[in-house]
Amino acid sequence: MSTITNAPPVPIATSDTRAHLLETGYQLIAKKGFTAVGLKQILDTAGVPKGSFYHYFASKEAFGEAIIHHYFSLYKTRLDIIGAQNVSAQQKLYNYFQNWYDTQQNGCDHEKCLVVKLSAEVADMSEPMRIALNAGYQQTVNWLGDQIKAGWVDGSVPQPDNIAAESIAKRWYFAWLGASLIAKISQTNTPLAEVWQMTTSQLGR
Repeated sequence: MSTITNAPPVPIATSDTRAHLLETGYQLIAKKGFTAVGLKQILDTAGVPKGSFYHYFASKEAFGEAIIHHYFSLYKTRLDIIGAQNVSAQQKLYNYFQNWYDTQQNGCDHEKCLVVKLSAEVADMSEPMRIALNAGYQQTVNWLGDQIKAGWVDGSVPQPDNIAAESIAKRWYFAWLGASLIAKISQTNTPLAEVWQMTTSQLGR
């Protein structure tokens, strides 16, 4: 993460240490899960003393909540990039789900695995983390709904009768999240292939 060269030295260190902890925790938890990663492992990997950790985060749970917010902030940037592409709404949706399909096959890419892992792990364990995840889900569903509506306007996405765009967005997102979980359990790409076929068919591809 870049720093502002004319900023005072203490704020730079503060900002960088917190960001470094978040990025380190993000990478570890995406690979192993929240409960499997201990605070000592996070601190040792980041090279940060325990006192510094508690300067930024009241607990490991608060740290996990911050990582989820951090993840969805980065994820929103990716959505904005796709949304700004000079292509049809159908193509934007296709690009989004193709990236999901590609990153979930044959292993677990950290850009997707954080949500997949935590969805199955923390819903009953941490209310703040559950709320943060739910807000992130809704952010993505809203984006998908906007692209579906845009596709209806530009004629690139088929419009079914009596189904709201947000309802279609939820069905797609829930199906993809579920398929990603089942793909991890079954260690096959079949669940992803099935929802990929369903989605592209409904997109009119």
